[in-house]
Amino acid sequence: MVKLISAEGFEFVIDRQAAMVSNTLRSMLSSSGGFQESDSGEVRFPEISTPILEKLCQYFYYKLRYSNPANQKNIPEFKIEPEIALELLMAANYLDT
Repeated sequence: MVKLISAEGFEFVIDRQAAMVSNTLRSMLSSSGGFQESDSGEVRFPEISTPILEKLCQYFYYKLRYSNPANQKNIPEFKIEPEIALELLMAANYLDT
């Protein structure tokens, strides 16, 4: 399990495999990266708000579930509210997802 902490201090505990969808988190959590997060399993995001981090966590699970070739039929749309689209795009870019 990995704990992701938003700018407001809200904590999201997600599976490590879901967190590895993000290349940035993968680098931070891998032992070869040398980041303190690899030891603690906790990553703080002082620039990412709670609603955006929540949506990113939802996306990690969505991507994990539907990237399997067996699940390629009838993939549901990942809905993004227009009012958070820009902030979500910037956070996703940072996390390299």
